[in-house]
Amino acid sequence: MTRKTCTTAVALSALACAITVATAGPAAAHAEVEAEGARALDKNVSLTFSAESESASAGISKLEVVLPEGITPQDITYEKGPEGWKFAPTGRGYTVSGPKLAVGEDAEYVVTVRQLPDAKELVFKTLQSYSDGKIDRWIQLEEEAEGDGHGHGHPAPRLKLKAAAPGAEFVSPAPEEEPTTPAPSTGTASDEPGPASSARPVADDTKDDDGMSSSVLLGIGPAVLVLGGAAGAWWLKKRRNRSA
Repeated sequence: MTRKTCTTAVALSALACAITVATAGPAAAHAEVEAEGARALDKNVSLTFSAESESASAGISKLEVVLPEGITPQDITYEKGPEGWKFAPTGRGYTVSGPKLAVGEDAEYVVTVRQLPDAKELVFKTLQSYSDGKIDRWIQLEEEAEGDGHGHGHPAPRLKLKAAAPGAEFVSPAPEEEPTTPAPSTGTASDEPGPASSARPVADDTKDDDGMSSSVLLGIGPAVLVLGGAAGAWWLKKRRNRSA
């Protein structure tokens, strides 16, 4: 092999290597979840999530996770993550978000799960948002993640679990607190009827045919007699004075 041929071969090899590295960069990016030695039905398990940046111009600003069956948002406790990022439950999982990270910086955070379900593997589908609005969808299952055959898929983070420890049991969630029934009021509300009286009600005065009560008639009788007597005495006194 001549020197010129050797130089050409080396140059072509270097170019091929550079192309391989350039194209392998995005393919190497991924999202993962780890929990060393995790077993089914384990309690208070810390899960470490990491999402690699695929953008050369924007920083990661939010991660949205869809929880697998057997884990609810109420079972998750946020432990730590990027500075200024906060945890928020959603209808299907949770989000961890905050100020955008530096361009090319990966996002990593830790949560604690109250109890892992009785399963062999857990899948945490993740949407990775950037400050420019771009979204990486780490949601593919293993059979879908092959992509174009060159490892360009977006597999969802997966956590393989060991078999449950002997005697391990599922801890049911705490029962919801039942609403307290208010105690009956000791007083009588203005819009409620009061207690019925045990005393016999006083009977109404008996009324005659024209509607006037007998008690009224009894009171009128003596008054008429008194007035009649006074009028008679006045008439007799006046007649005597005339005779005189």
